[in-house]
Amino acid sequence: EEQLVESGGGLVQPGGSLRLSCVASGFTFATSAMSWVRQAPGKGLEWVSSIYSYIHKTYYADSVKGRFTISADNAKNTLYLQMSSLKSEDTAVYYCAKGGPPVDELNLLNEYDTWGQGTQVTVSS
Repeated sequence: EEQLVESGGGLVQPGGSLRLSCVASGFTFATSAMSWVRQAPGKGLEWVSSIYSYIHKTYYADSVKGRFTISADNAKNTLYLQMSSLKSEDTAVYYCAKGGPPVDELNLLNEYDTWGQGTQVTVSS
């Protein structure tokens, strides 16, 4: 059974940093594309970032480019999202998902078969 378990969320002040982790099991993580998706309060799902770690390719939404860094540790089957210069609009539940950049960003639920349970990130003073 494929599983993804996120951790690392919390409350952080604007301008602060946070690192999210996602531990994968039940599939070959090292050769799988992985993504982060978020959902802000009262809004729909928003794609954040994707990585093809085996070819060293990363992708970012314009809203987080230059502030967030996606990475993967294949020895630990773990996906990371380093978030810096956080803003109030980054407040959301963050999910990791198995798969690469979406073809249809308006239909993210159908883009990924495996999702984690989510971790809450709140940016507030």
